[in-house]
Amino acid sequence: MLFFAIATLLPIAAIAAAAVMGGIWVVVALLVMTALVAGLDHLVQRTSPALPDQEFPAAEALSVVLAVAHFALLAVVIWGLSQPDVGLLAQAGIWYAAGLYFGQVSNANAHELIHKGGRHLHRLGMWVYISLLFGHHTSAHVLVHHRHVATARDPNTARRGEGFYRYAMRAWSGSFRAGFSAEKARLERVGRGALHHPYVVYLGGALLMLVMAALIGGLRGVVAFVLVAALAQVQLLLSDYVQHYGLTRDVRPDGKPEPVGDAHSWNSPHWYSSAMMLNAPRHSDHHAHPTRAFPALTLPDGGPTLPRAIPVMATVALVPPLWRRVMDPRVARWSA
Repeated sequence: MLFFAIATLLPIAAIAAAAVMGGIWVVVALLVMTALVAGLDHLVQRTSPALPDQEFPAAEALSVVLAVAHFALLAVVIWGLSQPDVGLLAQAGIWYAAGLYFGQVSNANAHELIHKGGRHLHRLGMWVYISLLFGHHTSAHVLVHHRHVATARDPNTARRGEGFYRYAMRAWSGSFRAGFSAEKARLERVGRGALHHPYVVYLGGALLMLVMAALIGGLRGVVAFVLVAALAQVQLLLSDYVQHYGLTRDVRPDGKPEPVGDAHSWNSPHWYSSAMMLNAPRHSDHHAHPTRAFPALTLPDGGPTLPRAIPVMATVALVPPLWRRVMDPRVARWSA
């Protein structure tokens, strides 16, 4: 657990220092979120073993610490970006480092929390997503993505040949609508009214976050907050895009898709980025066991494996022709 803590908490210190003090700390924050991760993944060719499948109180404690630190770091970043004496290059560096962290680490942690059975932990993860103006992901991920993954009914499953930018627009709007419909149907089943719809909290919470950004940094703070949240959302969508690109479930004779298996998610064995993202790159096992704690997630033997770590592949995905050149042959092999 110590390694997970170091990999997830180290960037917080660097980004907070960049937002408060600027200067060389901006460079340090950028290096911690980019070169350090890619370099350690490349230089240290190892895979951390899964821990025994059991209760992990330390894992839950780390998730709570990361969630609380997320809100504090978000406030510090908004304040730092709203200062009038911060240069454009420094602003860009803080924005990029913070957006990467919120989209990769905070997203992975919130994802862990919304799968928890405890109401308080689930709501904590939900508010992390709300603070990134992406609250609907709480409903869409659990009720839609996990049920329909690797089928045409899942907005967050990327189709073979679909470029990231087209996918991102379809996935954002599609998951918003699908999550709304799924929650509406759930409320109708239990006989509860529209005021209990989680989207009321998602949208109201988003408005509250905008107000808080204004209180921290005025109009500049609101703009900074929206831009940071937008970059974090792009990182979240890139994660889904990379981990499910082109993989589909066969349809059985009864018209239903086959059960979700190892072959329906791309995995990454790279050790440091996996620790930083709380083993989210061990994605096949997560879909097979959604409530399994992150230290116990395993890598499937012979399952779909990305050629590079997820942060690197997400960068490749930003250039669709290059992405298709790298990934389409691999998808074709798995489809066959």
